[in-house]
Parts: sequence; C-alpha cells; structure tokens
Amino acid sequence: MTDAILQQRDGGLLTLQLNRPDKKNALTRAMYTRLAEALEQADADPQINAVLIQGSSECFTAGNDIGDFLDQPPSDLDTPPFHFMKSLLNCRKPVIAAVAGAAVGIGTTLLLHCDLVYVSRDAHLRMPFVNLGLCPEFGSSLILPRLLGHAKAAELLLLGEGFTGEQAAAWGIATEALSSGEATLAKARQIAERFDTLAPGAVQITKQLMKSVDREQLRQVIEEEGALFTQRLRSPEAIAALSGFVTRR
Repeated sequence: MTDAILQQRDGGLLTLQLNRPDKKNALTRAMYTRLAEALEQADADPQINAVLIQGSSECFTAGNDIGDFLDQPPSDLDTPPFHFMKSLLNCRKPVIAAVAGAAVGIGTTLLLHCDLVYVSRDAHLRMPFVNLGLCPEFGSSLILPRLLGHAKAAELLLLGEGFTGEQAAAWGIATEALSSGEATLAKARQIAERFDTLAPGAVQITKQLMKSVDREQLRQVIEEEGALFTQRLRSPEAIAALSGFVTRR
C-alpha cells in the first residue's frame, strides 16, 4: 500500500507530503496520526529547522475522508484530527505550506496556523462546514473575522463560498500566489531551505512572540469548536449531508 504521508529530510528541512492521489489526498485518521507524530518529532529534534507541508502540484487536500469520518467519527478532543491540530498549534519550528489545486475544509483552516503559505493562483480553497451540517474548526471562527472582517468571513464560513489562491494572498491567508503548482512547490521549498541559514533560537523566539498574543483565547476557541464539531457530526443534519455526499461520490 502506498504511504499516504511521505517524509523526506534534507538537511534541516523535514517535508511532509500528502500522498493519496486517488482520493485527492483526503485525510484519514491514520494520516492525521502520522502528521501529528511527525510534527512532534520535528519539534523535539534540534537538527530540524523547519517543516514543509505539501500535496502534489495538482492537489493539496480535499479535506477529511468523509467515509472514514462516518465510519468512526471523532467523539472527543483526544482523537487523531484534534491531535494533529494540537501538534501544529504547538510546533515551535517554522511551518511552511505549499498549496496547489484543492484545499478543502481543514485543508484551508490548517493554513491559518502555518507561518508561511505559498499557493498557486488557481488553487481552490473552501470551508464548506455549514454545507455539510457542521461548524467551523481549528480556530477559524476566531481568526477569519479578525483577519477579513465579519462580512467576508461570514461569506466563507456561513455560505461556504470558495476562493482562489490569488484571493488568499490578497486577503493575507497566504504569503504569495504563484503561477502554477510546480512553481508553488519550488518556491515553498526554496523559502523553507532558508531556515538552515538562520539562527534557530532566534527564529523560534520570534515565532513564539508572534504567536503569543491571544494564544490562550485561540486554544479555548479551538476546544469549543471541537466540542461542537463532534456534536454536529452526530446531528441529523450532518448525517444526512455527509451520507448524501458519499452517495454522490
């Protein structure tokens, strides 16, 4: 079986590649666990200076694997998806994301916790939580209104409207939009490798200072969202919407 999370270490850079092309890199419980463990190991390894998270040049991730979710929905905050969220939130090393193609659900919200995000201009990002009978997760209900204002955040979260990589860069969700998927992966790697030339202690302290404002409030919001998200997964609205999605697929 193909490894759904490929790990590659080059100098002080750890690359985590989502590698499930037949399912558009949809995330399973096992993939969340692998990602969380890799982030925690990178955080503890003094030889790792940065982490790069990427998909392929055609697709970042379609979000959660709905069939996997329906088979064993998260019941509390100790389950693999929330373990991954906590690991990314707590990572002291800089995390860079390279996004081409689809970035759906957590494929978009995880970007809010990366330090540098490079996207292809035609990437398609979307957070269709309400459309699936669910609610926002990973702090997006706090971060997006602050970043974009209530009206634009409502368009993305209440209506589940999609947006392009070019828009993501213009709104501050991404660092830069590139001309193609290949260019996006190359630029993200080029930037990630620069951390091998920078003082690791200074980088980590700077990240800590940048993330320290309202950190506890963000943690509380993530926990509140998570509790409500798990409740919503068991709601008739979500069960009908998710089951309908699997049937259409």
